Amino acid sequence: MFIYLADNDIKDMELNKHTWSFSTIGGVKRVNLESGTDLLHLSSLDPKLWTALSCPVNGLEIDHRTLELIDTDKDGQIRVPEIIEAVTWITSILKNPDDLLKQETNFPLLAINDKTELGETLLNSAKILLKNLGKENATLLTVEETTNHEKIFVGTAFNGDGIISEDSTSDTDLKKLIHEITKTLGSKTDRGGKEGITRELLNDFITKCQQYAIWDAKRDVNTTDILPFGEKTEEAFQNYNQIKHKLEDYFIRCRLAAFDTQSSVALNLKSEQLEIISTKDLSTCIEEIAAYPLSKINTSKLLVVTSGINPAWENTMANFKLLTIDKLFTDKEAISEQDWDHIKNTFKAYEQWISEKEGHEVEHLGKLYIREILSGSYLQQLESLITQDEALEEEANNIILVDKMVRYYRDIFTLLKNFVTFFDFYTPGTKAIFQSGKLYIDQRSCDLCIKVTDMAKHANMVSFSGMFLIYCECSSKSTNEKMTIVAALTNGDIDNIVVGKNALFYDRKGLDWDATVIKIVDNPISIRQAFFSPYRKVSRFIETQINRIATSQEEKVSTDMHKSIEQMPLKVEELKEKKEPTTPFDVGKFVGIFAAIGLAVGAIGTAIASVVTGFMGLVWWKMPLAILGIIVLISGPSMVIAFLKLRKRNLAPILDANGWAINAQANVNIHFGNMLTQLAELPKGSIINLNDPFTKKERSVIPGLLILLILIGVCLFMLWKFGIFRL
Repeated sequence: MFIYLADNDIKDMELNKHTWSFSTIGGVKRVNLESGTDLLHLSSLDPKLWTALSCPVNGLEIDHRTLELIDTDKDGQIRVPEIIEAVTWITSILKNPDDLLKQETNFPLLAINDKTELGETLLNSAKILLKNLGKENATLLTVEETTNHEKIFVGTAFNGDGIISEDSTSDTDLKKLIHEITKTLGSKTDRGGKEGITRELLNDFITKCQQYAIWDAKRDVNTTDILPFGEKTEEAFQNYNQIKHKLEDYFIRCRLAAFDTQSSVALNLKSEQLEIISTKDLSTCIEEIAAYPLSKINTSKLLVVTSGINPAWENTMANFKLLTIDKLFTDKEAISEQDWDHIKNTFKAYEQWISEKEGHEVEHLGKLYIREILSGSYLQQLESLITQDEALEEEANNIILVDKMVRYYRDIFTLLKNFVTFFDFYTPGTKAIFQSGKLYIDQRSCDLCIKVTDMAKHANMVSFSGMFLIYCECSSKSTNEKMTIVAALTNGDIDNIVVGKNALFYDRKGLDWDATVIKIVDNPISIRQAFFSPYRKVSRFIETQINRIATSQEEKVSTDMHKSIEQMPLKVEELKEKKEPTTPFDVGKFVGIFAAIGLAVGAIGTAIASVVTGFMGLVWWKMPLAILGIIVLISGPSMVIAFLKLRKRNLAPILDANGWAINAQANVNIHFGNMLTQLAELPKGSIINLNDPFTKKERSVIPGLLILLILIGVCLFMLWKFGIFRL
C-alpha cells in the first residue's frame, strides 16, 4: 500500500518537526527565538503561544516606515499573518537567516542569496541604487541611503514613475512644451523631486487644445455673423454688456409711460432722491447716481444718445455710440426700441459663440501655437518619453524594494522580540518598543512610561492592571508638541505624588518634555509602603481633624474678639447708666468644673494604667509578642491586600487600552517592579557631611540625661519584676 503526500503536506510535516524552547518569564512560558531556524519555522508556532496578536502601527519606538511596510492591508494594525509574511519574505532573500538576530544598521550585499530570482533582482537593484548615489564600489547599505529617493533618482532621466520632466529630453521645443503644460494644468513630482507631467496630464492637455481649436475654427467659418465689427467686436461686446441692463430698463420705463402717461413722474428721477445727495460731495455718490434712470423717460420711446444721459453713464454711452451705433446706423442721434432690438440681434451670434468656448485653459498659448502643437509631432514625442519612463517601472520599484529589505534586516527581529515574546521588556538594560522614555519625579525615575492614545479606553481598562499609575500631560518647548503618557510607579512612597505636581520626561531621543500629573490611579507600590499605610492614614486623619478644629476655633475667637471690640463702647455706656453691682465670683461653679475635669483625667489615667498594668502583668517573653500582635492587627490587612495585588500586577490592560491585543499576561512582580522604578541613591564612595548648617548647634544635656535615667529605671524595674535582680 502506497501513501502519496502532496508537497504542502510534506512541508507542514517538516515545520511541525521543529523543536522549540521556552522560558518562564513574567509568570508565563514564552518561546525563545534563538536562531534563524526559529524564524524560518515561525509560521508553525501556534498563535496561542504568541505574547501579542496585534499591535498599532503608530506610537511605538521603532521605525514607523518599517511598520507601515509590514501593515500590508493598511488598517493601522499589525497582526500575526502580516508578521509571518514579512519574516518569510526577508528570510527567503538572505543566505543565512541568523543574520537577522544581529539587528545591524548596515546591510551587507554579500548577505543576499543571489541563487534565487528575487535575490538576484534585489542584488542588481541594490548595485544600481549605490551607483546612482555615487557609491558604485560600496558593499554596505543603510536605511538612510535607501530612503532618500530624491537623491537616488535625481541624476536619472527616467525613474519608472511615469512622470517626465524637462530633464527627460534635450529637445528645446519639447522642454518648452513640458513647461507650458505644467504651467497650464499643474504638475506632478517624480521620484527625483522634479516637477513633470504624467500621461493623464498630457491627454488632458491634448483634449483641451483640440476643444479650443474646434471652437476657434467656428469663427473662421461664419466670420460675418460672429464678428460683425471685425477686430473691434470683442471690445464692442464688452461695452454692450456694461450698458445692456440700463438700456433694457430705459425702454421698459418708456413703455410703461406710454401705457399710463401719469406714471411718467414716478418712473423718472424724483426730487426726493436728489435732496438726499444734494448736501453731499457728488463725486463720492457715483454709485447712487448710477442707479437712477439712464435718461429722462418719455412716451415717444426714443433715447437721445448725445445729450441728457445720466452723468454716471455718459462715458459708457459715448463708447457705445462710437463702437456700435455709429457702425450700424448713419448719423443717428437717438435710437428707438426697434433699433435697440436690432443691436441685440447683431451680438447674438458672437454671444452664442463665446458661450460655447471650450479649452479656455490653453487660450493664453495663442491659436497659432495650439495649431502648431496639434499638427506637429510634439505630442507623439512626449508620449514616447512617458512610455520609456513607464518601461522602467519594475526596475525602479525593485530599487525601492531594496529599502524594504534593508529595513526588515534591521528591524524585524526587534519587532519579534516585542511581539512574539516580550524579551526586550523583561531584559535588564533594554527597553520595549512601547516604552516611550523615562519620567523623573519625586527623587525617582520611572522606566515604564507609555504614550496614551485613547484616554477614554484607558479609564475603563487600567484598573485591571493593579499598578499605581500617574498620567502626565507633556509639552515640548523645542518642538511645540504635546502628548499624554502614563507612568507606572513600582517602587518608593507616594506621599508627595498629587495631581498638579510637575515632573520632567525624557523621550527615547533624549528630548526633554515638561510633565504635569493630571490623573492618579491608586494601587499598592510595595509591602513596605503598605505596612506604613494605616499609620499614615491615621496621621493624616488626625492632622486634618486638628487643623479643622484649630481653624474653626481660630475663626470663632477672631469673630468673638471683633464683636467684643465693636460692642465695648456700648457696654461702657450701659454700665455708666445702670451702675449695677458687680456679680460676685461663684466659687462653687468653678469647683464643679474642676471636679469634672478631674474625673475625666482620672478615667483616662485609669484606662491607661489598666493597659500598662495588663501589659506589665505578662510574662516577659509575651511582651514582644503582644507588641507584634498589635502591629500585625493594624498593618496586617493592608500588607496582605498589597501582597495579593503586587503578585497580580499586569501590564497587559495598559497595552490593550493602547490598541494592542495582548495574548498572555505581562506580570510585573515586586523584584521586577523595583528595577522599573529607580530610587535616588548616592554614588558609591561619596563623602557625606552630616553637619547640617540649619540644625540647632547647641543642645541641652539635661533632656538627654532624663531620657537615659528613665530607660535605666525601666530596665531595672523589668529585671526586678522578673526576679532577675533583687534589692
